Amino acid sequence: MLRLREKYNKEVVPAMMEHFGYKSKMAVPKVEKIVINTGFGREATGKTGEEQKKLRESVLEDLSSLSGQRAVLTRAKKAISGFKTRKNMAIGAKVTLRGQRMNDFLERLIHVVLPRSRDFRGITPESVDRSGNLTVAIKEHIAFPEISPEKTKRIFGLEIIVATDAQSKEEGLKLLKLLGFPIK
Repeated sequence: MLRLREKYNKEVVPAMMEHFGYKSKMAVPKVEKIVINTGFGREATGKTGEEQKKLRESVLEDLSSLSGQRAVLTRAKKAISGFKTRKNMAIGAKVTLRGQRMNDFLERLIHVVLPRSRDFRGITPESVDRSGNLTVAIKEHIAFPEISPEKTKRIFGLEIIVATDAQSKEEGLKLLKLLGFPIK
């Protein structure tokens, strides 16, 4: 099986150049970054400071282990009484991957995680926006092989955004299909 970077250079670039008529390899779209994020604001509200700290630490630890990079907290920009949030309260976590870590994560996502996730029947083409970026939601983070279901304290969902530098939805879809994403 070809590694993702080799597959991109040997198969994807020539196929994209032929299909879209690019004159240079540099014009072919590529994956720029992956953003993995999760929100735990609902679980954090109504808990004491110590309980919130334990929740934050467990989510950050799991997110860091599945991405291979330290996760950062996202904070509330303003207080909203209906959601019981205060300004600057930690309500989520995110990781941005680039380079080799991004390629390793993409390989695991395509070949291991998506087939392992429950009730998965393929990614709908509507998940790709008009800029060619893909957004995928995973209901349970325990689909990743790095996470042990016995050791994890909480099961949470993830949103994974695969950002490309494609100019249109058609280019983005073609790039993702050639990379091996299971798009319907």
